[in-house]
Amino acid sequence: MINTFFYTLGQGVKNVFRNKWFTMASLATISACLFVFGIFVAVVFNVNHIVKTVEEGVSVTVYFNEDVEQERIDQIRELVTRRPEVYRCDFISADEAWAEFSKKLGENAEGFIENPLEGSENLQIYLNDVSKQGELVGYLETVEGIRKINKSELTANTLTGVKAVVTYVSVGMIGLLLAVSIFLISNTVTIGISVRKEEINIMKYVGATDFFVRAPFVFEGIIIGLIGSAIPVVVLYYLYNAAFAFLQSNFAFLNDFISYVPASDVFIYLAPASLLIGVGIGFFGSFFTVRKHLHV
Repeated sequence: MINTFFYTLGQGVKNVFRNKWFTMASLATISACLFVFGIFVAVVFNVNHIVKTVEEGVSVTVYFNEDVEQERIDQIRELVTRRPEVYRCDFISADEAWAEFSKKLGENAEGFIENPLEGSENLQIYLNDVSKQGELVGYLETVEGIRKINKSELTANTLTGVKAVVTYVSVGMIGLLLAVSIFLISNTVTIGISVRKEEINIMKYVGATDFFVRAPFVFEGIIIGLIGSAIPVVVLYYLYNAAFAFLQSNFAFLNDFISYVPASDVFIYLAPASLLIGVGIGFFGSFFTVRKHLHV
């Protein structure tokens, strides 16, 4: 059994070199598809990271009734903190609010003897997912002791829409690229079968099993898929680092507004995913083609 396995594996390797031009075409197509796939993944990682960073700065502000006691404020804060969509809830006293606002006023703040924001104690509530803002606001409207809720509905809707568009476009493009890759692998294996048809018939006449005949073509597809996926991963890794360094050195002002995901954080997921997809494309593309065209 072991000898048979290594023999069929060797035949699969030979098939790769036997059909050089079609193998090169399949490798080029798979590499191109997974290269574009890798670009999409890198873009999605960074877009989601940027959106997440912006989301962390979007808050819901809650103001209390004038007669509400500190004990009730603490209770409300505890209730809000327990909500699953909330990751942080900060209490801002009137003095803290004025200290922050007076920084913006600068010298103009010196004209105020008393705190003009007295009675403006509030909660700054930050969410795990800004799309859940509506649910949180709906809950806050039912809580006794709250007189006003400031929310960023437009910002929340915009961020949610951006995430949805990126997701749908990425899924559609990735599906299309994978379909094209499988089609090319299928054509390569089909040609390999037609070239070796006479040899396969002889093998069947002398008692070769279905596995013995089919396995080399499946191994051929897996090898093409593996090599075709490894090439774009290596190329993308160096291009990503180069692009990252270029943006940081030539557009340094963007660093204050946009943070990029390091290559290590992207490729720890992208590299194994690309290799698995490449092997999967090669396996399924060749396996189903063999079953369809190789009647053994």
